[in-house]
Amino acid sequence: MGPVRPALRRPHLRTFVLVAVALLVALGLTVLGAAGAQAAPIDPAAPTAPADPAAPTGPDPSVTVDLNGVNGTPSSSIVVLLALTVLSVAPALLLMMTSFTKIFVVLALTRNALGLTGVPPNQILAGLALFLSLFIMAPVVTQVNDLGLQPYLDGTLSFTQAVETGLVPLREFMLAQTRQEDLALMTRAADLPNPEDAAAVPTLTLIPAFMLSELRSAFIIGFVIFVPFLVIDLVVSAALMSMGMMMLPPVMVSLPFKLLLFVLVDGWGLIVTALVGSYGTGA
Repeated sequence: MGPVRPALRRPHLRTFVLVAVALLVALGLTVLGAAGAQAAPIDPAAPTAPADPAAPTGPDPSVTVDLNGVNGTPSSSIVVLLALTVLSVAPALLLMMTSFTKIFVVLALTRNALGLTGVPPNQILAGLALFLSLFIMAPVVTQVNDLGLQPYLDGTLSFTQAVETGLVPLREFMLAQTRQEDLALMTRAADLPNPEDAAAVPTLTLIPAFMLSELRSAFIIGFVIFVPFLVIDLVVSAALMSMGMMMLPPVMVSLPFKLLLFVLVDGWGLIVTALVGSYGTGA
C-alpha cells in the first residue's frame, strides 16, 4: 500500500506544472506586446492657428428691463410687483398719512378712561379706527385714484408722474390738519430754510409734522373725555372714605356708574361725531 500514493500524485503534479508554464508564457507575451506598443513613437502634429472671433449673430444678448407693455401700458408683471410693494408698506402709510393714528389713540384713551383694560380688545378698536379712516379719507383716496392711479394704468402717465400727481391730494389733506408750529419745528430740526408757501414744504418734513399735530389733537380729545369719569372716581372715593369702606376698591363701585353715564349720553356716537367733524366731514 505504501508505493501506491506517490504514483497517484504524479499526474496531478504534471498537470499543475503544465498550467503554470502556460500562464508564464501568456504573461510574457502580454508584457512583450505592451512594451512593443509603447515603444512605437508618434510624430507630434503641428499646432493650428486660433480662429478669429466672429461677430455675434441672432438676437441681442444684452439684458433690458422694460416697464411698459403693449401700447405703452404697464406690463402685468410690473403691476403685480407694485401691488405687492404697496401692500407691504400700506400699514406704515396708513399710520403716517391718514387719520388712523388720531382715531385709534382717542378710542384707546376712552377705554382707559372707563377703567377697562381689555374691553373692547385692540382688534375691535383697530377695526373701528380703520373703517372710520376709510370713511374720512374716501374723498382723498378717490382723487388719488382719478389723478394718479388710473392715468398710470392707462399708460398716459409714467410711474414718476403718477406718484407726483397722486401725492397732491394727500399733501393737501395733511397740510389742512397740520399746525404751523409743528411744521416750523420739523423744518428747524431738519435744518432747512423756511418754505415760502405750503407747496414748498418737503413731504419728508410734512409727514412727521402731521403726525405730531394728530397726536396733539388726540390727547386734547382724550383729556376732555377723561374729565367726567375722573369726577365720578373722586365722588365714589370720597363716599367710600366717609363710610369707612376703605378695603373696597373704588374702581369696582365707580365702573358701573361710568358705563351707565357713557351709555346714557351715547358716548360712542359723540366720540365718532367729534372725530369725523374734526376733519371737516359730515357725520
